[in-house]
Amino acid sequence: MRLDALSRLVRLSLARERKGAFFSAFGVAMGVGTLVFFIGLGLGVGRVIREKIFPTDARLVDVVPSSVSLGLLGGGKLDAEAVERLRALPGVEAAHRKMSVRVPAVTRYDGVFFGTRLRMGMEVLAVGVDPDLVKGDVQLGEFKDAGEGQPIPALVSTRLLELYNKTFAPARKLPQLSSGMIVGFGFPVEFNRSYVSASATGPSVSSQTQVVGASDRAMFAGITLPLETAVRINRQAGVDAENYSGVTLVAVDPSHVPALVDAVKAMGLEIDDQERRMAENTGAAVALTTSALALLSILICFLAAVNIAHALSASVRARAREIGVMQAVGASRADIRAIVLAEAAVVGLAGGAVGTAVALAASFGVNRLAAGYLPNFPYKPDSFFSFPWPVVLGGVVLGLLAALAGAYFPSRRAAATDPARTLAG
Repeated sequence: MRLDALSRLVRLSLARERKGAFFSAFGVAMGVGTLVFFIGLGLGVGRVIREKIFPTDARLVDVVPSSVSLGLLGGGKLDAEAVERLRALPGVEAAHRKMSVRVPAVTRYDGVFFGTRLRMGMEVLAVGVDPDLVKGDVQLGEFKDAGEGQPIPALVSTRLLELYNKTFAPARKLPQLSSGMIVGFGFPVEFNRSYVSASATGPSVSSQTQVVGASDRAMFAGITLPLETAVRINRQAGVDAENYSGVTLVAVDPSHVPALVDAVKAMGLEIDDQERRMAENTGAAVALTTSALALLSILICFLAAVNIAHALSASVRARAREIGVMQAVGASRADIRAIVLAEAAVVGLAGGAVGTAVALAASFGVNRLAAGYLPNFPYKPDSFFSFPWPVVLGGVVLGLLAALAGAYFPSRRAAATDPARTLAG
């Protein structure tokens, strides 16, 4: 049968059975629209978790000293020798050292803070890192120790900045800041001094700290300094300035990470994967919820396919004489099957396209409502949804497949019609 003849027959048939076709397409649209909506929501929330709340790099392995020394290959200490062994492991591209400032520190700020008068004192945590680990985030000068008496370059966490903007600043009527605004901001820090705990035996050291950028790899609840600065401060205070608090290994490829983890543990060291596990657990919870909602949507699509099968079966029975006439004038069984399947394909494509469009429109509406009525909480995204093109195309294809699945048995029944018996009454 020619395509133009097939399309004309399908158009006439659907026009005659438009009520049934409408409800069949509506069922498909409901299932497809629900599925696309919840998949887009799951992907959008998952993207926020991966990129904002728990940003992780699949190539990074954070090594920390063992909490229990077993005396194996250095006893779990992260000294210079251990760092060299880590750097020599197969699959390691780079090893970046970290050392906590092992003395307490405080800051007391009394002055103008971006147009607002501020007087505040608080405890400060600090860690020193190799400059190469954060070199892409430094926006002012060089990230290195300039020596005693000179300003100390510091990086702040982008996540800490987010929490400040969404919770701390509104509560205290302070200005909200961007990562670019804080570059160059200076504040005093006094090391080896605390408001709540005992200090080390060495002298306290007052320094001026200057923010040079914000980084995802900076210490979350504190400031990140050059490694040489942390070593100098620890040495001046008479505390451990030889052993490192951690080492960040950069694997050549993510596929090398499992082998690196095993090699690190064999050295008596541990892996700090707390944030990675939190990200995985949160992502798994989102994926589980999305899967449950997607399963419900697929069930709706299945019911729509059953409805299409029922509607087409009734249509085939009602059109038995018409089908017999077509067979009598030369239509083959393949032609009859093609007509029924084409009718279902039109219904499925229309339902799938409409359902997908409704899901996209609904996501736009949810984003507008969220922007207007939800409070400005930390990590609030511009969009809660993500619709890559395979999801959009998949919604339309799913509608088509559901309709064709529902039309399979009715099309076979229509093709099996005996024209002689049907026309004989």
